[in-house]
Amino acid sequence: MPILQRDRMHFEARSVENSVEIDCLFASLCAFMMIQPGMRLPGSTPADRSSTIAANFASGSILLEEALRLRKSYDYIENPTLATVITSFFVFGCYFGLDRHNTAWFHHREATTLAQIMGMQEETNYLTGDFIECSRRRRLYWLLFITESIEHMLYKDIATIELPTLDEDPSDTVAISGFIHLVNLFRPFDDTFVGLWNKSRADCSTAWLAQLQTQLADALPRDLEGTESQAADLRTSQQWLRTMVWQLSITNGYLSSTSTDAALTFKYPIEISRGLVTVTSQFSQHSMEVHGIGLIEKLFDVTCTLIDVMACVPIGVNRLLTGPRDYLNQLLTLISTLRGGDNRFLPLLLAKVGDALPALAAPMPQPLPPYPTNGRLEEIFDSSTSTESTPYGSPLMMPTLEMDISQHPGLTSAAPHATTTTAPLTMGTFETTITNDHPR
Repeated sequence: MPILQRDRMHFEARSVENSVEIDCLFASLCAFMMIQPGMRLPGSTPADRSSTIAANFASGSILLEEALRLRKSYDYIENPTLATVITSFFVFGCYFGLDRHNTAWFHHREATTLAQIMGMQEETNYLTGDFIECSRRRRLYWLLFITESIEHMLYKDIATIELPTLDEDPSDTVAISGFIHLVNLFRPFDDTFVGLWNKSRADCSTAWLAQLQTQLADALPRDLEGTESQAADLRTSQQWLRTMVWQLSITNGYLSSTSTDAALTFKYPIEISRGLVTVTSQFSQHSMEVHGIGLIEKLFDVTCTLIDVMACVPIGVNRLLTGPRDYLNQLLTLISTLRGGDNRFLPLLLAKVGDALPALAAPMPQPLPPYPTNGRLEEIFDSSTSTESTPYGSPLMMPTLEMDISQHPGLTSAAPHATTTTAPLTMGTFETTITNDHPR
């Protein structure tokens, strides 16, 4: 999310003592960096992981409280600035990382309201004024669109604002290229999708669902040029969105075991899981953890759906080929290695495997080999390193790690402090729908 310009921030830092608004912006930025992406303090080691996370959350919470205290000392609503909107967005990110979702989305709506007060929904407001600020305002507008799309609360006038362009800042082409790809992933999810998802409209069709899946499949190039963390977010989001569209298909009764379109069959989540395992195998742990809990929730949704399919759809077993059990194994392994995944999401998934697949001798997640980390922060800041680009194409499958999962305590009971996140597709719903095959 390239919404800040490094040189401009260095300049603004000089006025922190003279500007409450700038002081508030820096406090919220520091809080966000401590809480959301899983920053590691200098000198920390993997062995210090638990204590580091606790220390980061404590420090981040103090900084967040300071930012909110500073905001009470001035009127930031009547005449908001770009810094005002960004501060609200960082406060949203902090509360999201602290698992306080109601408070988080309150501040997200605050950010979008402030953006509308500034007229960020009008294209003409980007044509004059300071070039750097206009480009960051445009990017911030689309960043708000992306995050709101995830929560299925979309704007009505999104098509009136043009996308950022690669030539608006030649020194920032890699960062903005990945950002445009992310916007294009979410653009098809308009009011029609939201209405169908919320059951406020009923004009769903197989043709529309198939077209949406095709748009998602073609949204990203085969060889994605960009930073590693950009690629991790883009590839994971693509597979998660395909899963969400498939869930909408089964909710509306448009799946068939005889469909010629794989996206409209009951086994499609197996293909999605295979794709997700393939693309994530090339990324370092750091490149995924930098996106915080949001990326793990996407992995969780895909894995839950895979478990439901394995429980309800007859699947032939060929021990000579990689199959759904292997994909489940690899997804569990991946989630268990990511910060926040092992203690929040893994117990829920293990409990779900125990309930839905009691006869499965499923694998016990094992730690993956350590990956190198580069510690770059180009997702937030522009920098000279943002022009460095690496292609991320279709990698090989990562090896299967197997062990009897039935010995894991999570199979008998979920952790007492586990998240309240639930599987996106309940077994009851799936079983009811699957018995009514609709060859449309």
